This record gives sequence, structure tokens and C-alpha cells, in this order.
Amino acid sequence: MQYGMIIDLNRCIGCHACAIACKAEWDVPADKGRNWVHRLGPAKTPEGLASTYYPGLCNHCNQPACVDVCPADTVEKTFTDGKTGQTKTMQVAATYKDPFNGTVQIDQDRCLGCGACADACPYSARYVNKDIVNEEIGGEGIADKCTYCMPRVEKGLQPACVQTCLANARIFGDLDDPDSEVSQYVKKGAVGLTSTAVSIGPNSRYYGNKKDMHLLTSTSTPTGMPAASLRRSLLARLKPEMKKVKNLGMLGLAGAVVLKELSEDEGK
Repeated sequence: MQYGMIIDLNRCIGCHACAIACKAEWDVPADKGRNWVHRLGPAKTPEGLASTYYPGLCNHCNQPACVDVCPADTVEKTFTDGKTGQTKTMQVAATYKDPFNGTVQIDQDRCLGCGACADACPYSARYVNKDIVNEEIGGEGIADKCTYCMPRVEKGLQPACVQTCLANARIFGDLDDPDSEVSQYVKKGAVGLTSTAVSIGPNSRYYGNKKDMHLLTSTSTPTGMPAASLRRSLLARLKPEMKKVKNLGMLGLAGAVVLKELSEDEGK
């Protein structure tokens, strides 16, 4: 199974109900967003004058760039297929791709808040909430993003943005099921925002008329893979260990100095 979402630009009216519903459902800070709607145009395209919207969210990619850069120590995690009961055990960091439903998730109890995952996402679909931290592991915040509303889906509900969409422009389902509505959209031409440099298999896809799709893809497709801050991820890994060492006297003092210098460099 690979969950995915189709956004039908022919239906989207840019009302922002999806983004508002997402904020309300998941208590997203006002200045952050798991879900967004950007207005595009009016602009000339080879297909004619176009004006549309870019409703965006996490793409739950097939090869998510955010997963490998997570510096949190890996732990053993057992996943269960909700349909068959089959299980699979894997070593995962604080962010991972579910082997059964294909979604990319964050274990927020283990997130260091370093922001490496947000740096690595070419779609800018992640943010770090600095207002909450995992103090026991020396965290600096907690990363957050769209989860395709898995807690709701597991209860048989639609994602909040899909349920709230006034125009039924958002369709959610299993892309691996050839009979699903999302698969039918893919057969009709729904595509993810990919380029030569960014081809990581996005599973949030778009469908619309030629001029609107041209405007969307020409303005909103990432053209380069961003690099996660190595210093930031190293600092995140060091802080919990240095916090322990700090309690050992002079060695702790030396460690604290190193940590302070790293922190100051990171802040520049």
C-alpha cells in the first residue's frame, strides 16, 4: 500500500479551508503550516492565460530525503499492517517511512529539533516548533509536518483537509490499488512536482487543465536538492552526550566550552 493524495486544480477554489482545518486538527502554530495554499498568476503560459493555486503538503515520497539525515539514534520499531496483521521490525531514527502504508512519520518523543529534516526537504514541507522541546534528550524543538492524518485514517476517517474541502478537490487513497479514485486520477495524468534534480517519488499529486498545470509546475517544482546542515545535525547529536559529560567535572567544563562554541557558530 502507498497512501497518496490527489489535488484537482479544476475544483480548487483557493478558500484555504484545508489549511485552516489542518491547523485546528493538529494545533499547528499560526505562523507555521503543515498545509498551505499559494495563489499563482494570473500569468501567460504556452497554453493561455492561467490563474490557479498551489495547495501543498508533505509528499510522503518514495525516497524521502528527510529520513536519512535524521541524526537521532536508531531504535527497533515493529510496524503492523492494519489490513493483514503482518508485522515488520526495522531500525528507525526519529523520522521514518512506514513499510506498510508508505507514509513518512515523525516520532516526536525522540525528535531533537535540529531541523536537518526540514533542511533536506525540497518541498519545504517541514518546520520545527521551537516552543516545545524534548528536554530530557537535550532537544531544541520538535519537527512537524503533514502525517496524512494517520490517526484519523486509522479510525476510518478521511484526512481533515480532505473532509473539509468544500469543492472536493482533495482525494485521498491507496495509489497501489488500481481501482482507487487516486489511481484513476494518475491514469488520467495526475503528476507529482518533480524535476531532473528532484525525483524522489512524491505521492501528493496534481491534476488540472494544461494551462494551470503549466503554471503550477513551472513555478512550484523544486529544481535542486537542498543539503541538510551537517553542523546542525552534529550539534544535535552532541548535545545530549555533552549534557551527560557536563556532570563529570572538568571534562564537563571542557565539553561545555566546545558545545558553547558550536552553538555560537551555528547561530551565526
